[in-house]
Amino acid sequence: MAWHYKVRNRLRSHWRLKAVGIPGFIAIFFIGYFLLLKFPAFPVTIMPMTMIDRLIPFSPSALPLYVSLWLYTQVAPGLIDDRRELISFGVAAGTLSFVGFACFFFWPTSTPTVRVDFAHHTAFGSLKTIDAAGNACPSLHVAFAIFSAIWIDRLLRQLGGAALVRSLNWVWCIGIVYSTLATKQHVFLDVLAGVALGWGGAAIHLPAIPRSVTDPQLGKGEFRGNVLNTRPPGSRTDDYGRRLTSWRALFGIPRRR
Repeated sequence: MAWHYKVRNRLRSHWRLKAVGIPGFIAIFFIGYFLLLKFPAFPVTIMPMTMIDRLIPFSPSALPLYVSLWLYTQVAPGLIDDRRELISFGVAAGTLSFVGFACFFFWPTSTPTVRVDFAHHTAFGSLKTIDAAGNACPSLHVAFAIFSAIWIDRLLRQLGGAALVRSLNWVWCIGIVYSTLATKQHVFLDVLAGVALGWGGAAIHLPAIPRSVTDPQLGKGEFRGNVLNTRPPGSRTDDYGRRLTSWRALFGIPRRR
């Protein structure tokens, strides 16, 4: 079966759980996010700008990319067809949020004021009204983009997705990360912290998923890609998660001999 037909079948699987769980998670997330934004428990620290922040100009055209995160984060759970794995994904996303919220609570941060007249950009005026400059570091926008990109790449590999599609996934992710700087919603230090949180969350979570969930056919000496698997079914190890510690392995770049 072609991989795009598998995608259609996966999107249909557990659709009731997804239809309730994904919007419910987003709603709970925003409640916590805005409470921390409006009522900081400690003095707010203004994040410093770096040379990179000064090199990247304000770009109104980056707003669609910035907003697209809320579509992007729904791709991975949409492609999961195992109920336990879907719940595991939700727990991991919730933990990622909790870590970010803990940072916002104990160390409230804000982006510095930029010299941009947002009155000339109506859409940005609405964004600034809703999403003020607080809750800056780590950037949860970036953290969820990275976490989602790693999960989507893993799922596309399972489905046999074309290299072009997997590359587009990373292009979308990088575009979202760039948009946080181009819209001046975050500074570079926020982005670095967000990358660390998203990558670290995926690196901790994916190896903990039982192999019987991720690929029940493994464990009989079959080849998975160019790696011979010899672990028994049910072993709590996910090769993709282990490969996150190696950027060469993640992007499919062979080691030099």
